[in-house]
Amino acid sequence: MLCDRCGAPAVAWVRYSGAHLCKEHFLGFVERRVKEEVRRQVDLKPGTRIAIGLSGGKDSSVATVLLHDIVSPRRDVELVAVTVDEGIAAYRPGGIDAARRLCASLGIEHRVIAHRETVGLEMDRVVALDPAAIPCSYCGPFRRQALNRAAREAGADVVAVGLNLDDTAQSILMNVARADMDRLARLGPHDTAQPGLAPRIQPLRTIPEKEVYLYAMLRGIPFHEATCPYADRAQRGRFGAIVAQLEEAAPGTRHAIVSTYDQLRPMLQERFLSGEPRPCGRCGEPASDALCRACELVGQLSRLAAA
Repeated sequence: MLCDRCGAPAVAWVRYSGAHLCKEHFLGFVERRVKEEVRRQVDLKPGTRIAIGLSGGKDSSVATVLLHDIVSPRRDVELVAVTVDEGIAAYRPGGIDAARRLCASLGIEHRVIAHRETVGLEMDRVVALDPAAIPCSYCGPFRRQALNRAAREAGADVVAVGLNLDDTAQSILMNVARADMDRLARLGPHDTAQPGLAPRIQPLRTIPEKEVYLYAMLRGIPFHEATCPYADRAQRGRFGAIVAQLEEAAPGTRHAIVSTYDQLRPMLQERFLSGEPRPCGRCGEPASDALCRACELVGQLSRLAAA
């Protein structure tokens, strides 16, 4: 196949648009959409500091490189990368190393924050204490708390995460299936800041996972290509398969799910979002109840350990 725009050999067939693109036009196709998302999601005023949640995997690594491309011409906008060490011995060290090397190559400050610092437990220990639970149900709240704390300590105005189009469509469907309207209303990207919480932005929100992977390959962006050993126990995998099947049958479904959510989001926020968060009674982090979700889970683990 040849590129529709210049006649050079095509490297990608974009099924949802029907376009065949060569390397140059594919890279530009991704970069334009990411720039549009960044402009739409955040006002890069002088002095803005962006914390990037950098796991070392393909999505966060591509997001880091593209944000660096966007802000590097400006000296009044800063990036700092944060890697959360969940404490998964068979998985996380490689990601930390990849993140550290990428930041060194780009000249970006890199920080690491560990679950053992924030909640006092590593994920390998959590799984041993509660083997019947889905590990992500613990790791998600722990990781969100750690990333928010690290961003605040770094003086960041916003936090950029590497969620791609597939991730976003999956999250929407998961929360609809659970009838979790509160969490659905809180999905990023966030357009307002709440006390103690850094708004999340998602530069890759409109980029499918396969396009992120191809972009990394074509640009030679190094990343840690490994899967969390606990990932196969996560519910997200089931919804990922559903989204993939829908997209295969009707290209453009992922974009339609996200577009529908965006249109409903103002009504969801007006109806389901409660007031401003209050300090957690245990750790002081923002919470919607007396304790934040991370501390509730720590208490649950403490009871299991004492049993």
